[in-house]
Amino acid sequence: MFQPQISFAFSPYTALYDLAVPMDNVLRQIYELVDFSFVYDELKANYCLDNGRNAIDPLRMFKYLLLKAIFELSDVDVVERSRYDMSFKFFLQMAPESYE
Repeated sequence: MFQPQISFAFSPYTALYDLAVPMDNVLRQIYELVDFSFVYDELKANYCLDNGRNAIDPLRMFKYLLLKAIFELSDVDVVERSRYDMSFKFFLQMAPESYE
């Protein structure tokens, strides 16, 4: 059975999202309204979790593509912005202090 890999990373700073990302932020609204589990259903035949190391979570990759489309960013720009933009980090379910 294909199990999702992504979850909010444990961090003592997760509460910062409540301060930095307002409730009316478009990415917060998308995150709370859309069930992204369909991504796993669509890709379960293409990901093997017991052969080699795990790939980057397909849901995070899908969300990167969604951010690229919404904000009209290049690959480099969307990754760079996800390093400092708290709404991007929230949407991607990254720890506030992470620098991925």
